Parts: sequence; structure tokens; C-alpha cells
Amino acid sequence: MDLKQLYNKYFLQASVLNKLISVNVIVFAFFQLLNTFGFLFQVDLISIQKWFSFSNDFFEFIIKPWSIITYAFLHDGFLHLLFNLLWLHFFGQIFLNIHTGRRFLNVYFLGAIFGALLYMFAYNFFPAFAEISNSTLVGASAAVNAVMVAATIQSPDSPLRFMFIPITFKLWWITVGLLVLDVIRIPSGNAGGHLSHIGGALIGYIYMQQLQKGNNLGAPVEKTMDWFVALFKKGDNVKMKTVHKAQKRKSKVVRSTKTTDTQKKIDSILDKISKSGYESLSKSEKDYLFKAGKK
Repeated sequence: MDLKQLYNKYFLQASVLNKLISVNVIVFAFFQLLNTFGFLFQVDLISIQKWFSFSNDFFEFIIKPWSIITYAFLHDGFLHLLFNLLWLHFFGQIFLNIHTGRRFLNVYFLGAIFGALLYMFAYNFFPAFAEISNSTLVGASAAVNAVMVAATIQSPDSPLRFMFIPITFKLWWITVGLLVLDVIRIPSGNAGGHLSHIGGALIGYIYMQQLQKGNNLGAPVEKTMDWFVALFKKGDNVKMKTVHKAQKRKSKVVRSTKTTDTQKKIDSILDKISKSGYESLSKSEKDYLFKAGKK
């Protein structure tokens, strides 16, 4: 099986959560290999990574604006990567039980962006960082925290059991505990990282609160992703022009009607969750949201 077949079978057909995890792993492996080649040939190749990490310096950010996203795919060691991806998989599955993959990506990238912005603000505002002239941020933790908080607001009382611990936890207990740890560990080291975690958590909370009011804060993220994907589908767009206009209009009307009815039902169930919690849903409502989240 060649690389193209592997890509089609294991990546294109994977869920949006598994695709995101795969990208993080591939990027980590790439830079580790780059570091190895640099060591063998005594060349500083790892400095390339600095072009994708996020700096606390505003002017450096202006030079490399892409870093506000790319830093979230870099990790400082295997354990850093492992724990981020474990939490992402755990909370991501809970979020995707109800919401679509697009909303999941909205939360993830908004978490990365706002985590980086709070990091930059803190390093240029608080006296504790006055002596630090240059610092960089890497890791998906802010994005993961956004997903964590969003999933917790969605299903706060979901029961959890850990191996060898004879206690049933509620999801919000875990989330609050992790956030409290971030706050109290700020003076202990990696202050910038913990502050970015808090930034991600805040936007996850704000996103879900606004979503329950009918406001989609992730619309700019969706448009950016659509534009990016469209760059690689120009050939497909040309082929679509051969469809007769009448047939195309009819197809659009049918899809639009189905989408509207589906969204109305999803919104009514989400309203019920916001008022009475996830556990108040009937089995059929939970099944419906689960199926909708897979689409």
C-alpha cells in the first residue's frame, strides 16, 4: 500500500478529531526527525521551528502572523504531546456527541488564538514578566482547554470512572480541578503556558454561552477554513459548472430545506440542554444529536 492509499484510507476517512490528532503527531515527528538530522550533520535545523512558534513580542508576531495558529501544533517533548492529545481525545469525543466537526474546529482554533493573545498580553502588562524580553509559546494546551470547557458546559454532569479509583466523578469536577491547578501553578514555572490555558478556557466558555443565544463566534474561523479548502478544490469547482442550472437550483432547494429542518431540531434540543441539562434529554434526542454530530 503506497502513501496515497494510506492517506485516502486512514486520513480522509477519519473523523475530524482523529485527523487533528494525526496532524499533531505528524508535525511532532517531522521536527524530531529534523532535530536528529541537524545533530548528525551539525546544522541548526531545529531553529526552523521558531518560525512557527508564537512570540510574546508584538512586532515579531506581525512578521509571522501565521504563528498564532501554527504554535498549537508544536510540542516541547513527547509527554507534552501525549497528555495534550489524551485530553483532546477525551473531551473532543464528548463535544462531538452533540456538535458537528465544524463547531469542534471553531472551538479548537479559537482556543489557540485567544490563548496566544492572553499570553502576549500578560507578558507585556504584568510586572512579573518585565525582565523577560523574549519568550515563545508552543503546544495545543490552550486549544484543548477550550474544547474541555465547551464539552463541560454541554454535559457538566456526565459521569466518569477512572481505573483503580472507586469514585464516580462528574465532568465539571475534572474541568474545575484542572483550571484551578493552572491558576495556582502560574508562579511555579511555565507561567506563560498556564496563562494561555486560561485564555483557551475563557473563549471555550464564551463560545458556548453565545452559541446558546444563537450567536456563532466561530463564523470567521469557518470562512477561513472554507477559503483554505477551496484553494485545493479548484478542479472540482470547474467540473461542477457542467451541471444544468435548473437541476442545480432544485438540488440546492432540497438540501437547504433538509438542512433547515435538521438545524431547527438540533437548536430546540440544545435549548432544552441549556435549560435543564444534558441528562434531561430522552434517549431518542440523545441519539439524534449523536448522529447529527457524526455528519
